[in-house]
Amino acid sequence: MSTPLPNIRHLSVPELEEYFLSIDEKKFRVKQVHEWIWQKHAHSFDEMSNLSKDLRAKLAKNFSFPALRVDATQHSDDGTIKSRFKTFDGHMIEGVLIPTDERKTACVSSQIGCSLSCKFCATGYMDRKRNLTYDEIYDQVVLINQQSEKTFQKKLTNIVFMGMGEPLMNYSNVMRAIERITAEDGLFMSPKRITVSTAGVAKQIRMLGDDKVKFKLALSLHAPTDEKRNKIMPINESNNIKVLIDALNYFYKQTGNEITLEYILFKDLNDSEKDAQDLTRIYRQVPADLINIIEYNPIDAFRFAKPTEEGIQSFMGILETNKVNARLRRSRGKDIDAACGQLANKDKQ
Repeated sequence: MSTPLPNIRHLSVPELEEYFLSIDEKKFRVKQVHEWIWQKHAHSFDEMSNLSKDLRAKLAKNFSFPALRVDATQHSDDGTIKSRFKTFDGHMIEGVLIPTDERKTACVSSQIGCSLSCKFCATGYMDRKRNLTYDEIYDQVVLINQQSEKTFQKKLTNIVFMGMGEPLMNYSNVMRAIERITAEDGLFMSPKRITVSTAGVAKQIRMLGDDKVKFKLALSLHAPTDEKRNKIMPINESNNIKVLIDALNYFYKQTGNEITLEYILFKDLNDSEKDAQDLTRIYRQVPADLINIIEYNPIDAFRFAKPTEEGIQSFMGILETNKVNARLRRSRGKDIDAACGQLANKDKQ
């Protein structure tokens, strides 16, 4: 069996320099190729038009260029665009462009499937096939940005790692992708416009603090007690609420970065007056800027429903009385299964 060719995008600048020297090419070729890859967003060697055909053929012979491709797109009535992307090895992942008047947000995936099995999330019912590489994550942002420019004549303003998979279980690739997204010789986006969402991997939350990251962090809390959280998020059994509170405080102490708590309302599970009081107690122990209260978006495999509008407003009212900074987030893209928790590659896996 032949050894696969090295991925050109996984080479460092010194490694590219070494290659071009070995074939007697000038050093400036390194800059040209680097620009094509990370700034001009070429997805094949043929697109590198300022290189000779001979040099492009040499690159194709010595390196692979496994870029992500758009396989299908769906347009929601509210303007949301969901894309199904195909990887070089035939897997499918999904990403979403969420437009509002003020923002154009890309919701990107970090894994093919997920191993955490959260009961309310469609991705949680899929097996985890593999982690996405940092260049595949980067490609999602590039492709969604191109959609935004084409459809809305505006570049992306924000990126949220809230798609398929658990970002902190793919720590090194997510970190490297963000480095490329924020780099001056990459997309040059501000890290303050990037939010990484986690189901709650305490060790990695602390690692983010140690690494002094500059992006925002969101914790998918979704229940105010261990007993209730264990029922819907198996990860809570090894990363309970107290452990997560300690990790979030450590992260904030190290970085000072914004923290958001995410809380999906489920009828008769976590939407009572007592639940609102318990949630308030957690909020008081965490340096969170905001709690996002999220509408539950039904999926086939989960038996819960969303509360009535009256129930939602009652819950919000208790938080407001307790001076909790909470915002009700209405879901976008529900009609195309693009809303929170619905990404699952329904047509093909």
